[in-house]
Amino acid sequence: MKFGICQELFEGWSWERQCEFIAETGYTGVEVAPFTLAARANEVTDQERTHLVKVAQEAGLEIIGLHWLLAKTEGFYLTTSDTEVQKRTADYFVELTRLCADLNGKVMVLGSPQQRSLLPGMSQKEADENAIRVLSQVLPTLEENKIVLCLEPLSRQETDYMITCAQAKVIIDHFQSPSIQLHQDVKAMSDESTSIPELIHQFKDVTGHFHANDVNLRGPGMGEVDFEPIFKALKEINYDGWVSVEVFDYSPGAEKIAIDSLEYMKRVWESC
Repeated sequence: MKFGICQELFEGWSWERQCEFIAETGYTGVEVAPFTLAARANEVTDQERTHLVKVAQEAGLEIIGLHWLLAKTEGFYLTTSDTEVQKRTADYFVELTRLCADLNGKVMVLGSPQQRSLLPGMSQKEADENAIRVLSQVLPTLEENKIVLCLEPLSRQETDYMITCAQAKVIIDHFQSPSIQLHQDVKAMSDESTSIPELIHQFKDVTGHFHANDVNLRGPGMGEVDFEPIFKALKEINYDGWVSVEVFDYSPGAEKIAIDSLEYMKRVWESC
């Protein structure tokens, strides 16, 4: 199994320090939140992109890709009916795709609940149609750069659009492209009525990326979620992508979260 970690956890650390610590801890991949690099993706210069790749490679890390794509941005929305905003959003996803490719990343995780929730009076069907219009404009760049955009279902506490794996699959099935797949997140899947192992099996053919965390917003092994049946299911479907740690409660400290999460995951993976 390939274990990575999302680097916004290391707030205030230099990129060099992040990569060195992540690699020394035992991870082999690092997942990047664009807002930690610049306010907008196009503000990351070519020189900076080259430097980011060089430092990661020298540490022995692979840059997995990008997540939190629209975090801390303004003017973008996935499900809006406003054609100007649709175009602006699609153009930004294209810029993010190019950034991901320049960083040698392969995956982009589309969560961004604040930029996709249903607007007043909008139906699920209308939201799907609008999201498809946006993503249709991005797909050629994704395919050209061999980047996989993974749609992330989120819990009902975060959004009212695309809250189940089945709802995300509606969009995925429309495109029928290897460049648009499913992202599965333990915290989010815990909100579904179907068990996480069942969801892993049910959507195995379209899952491109996986986040490990707990419903208490901390890392795997730091809450009540038992990862043994989850990892057992990933083994059973021969999942060969990344399992990346993503946390939202940083209070235990970045070092403890990173170390304890990886130790727990490796122990569970080896035992199941």
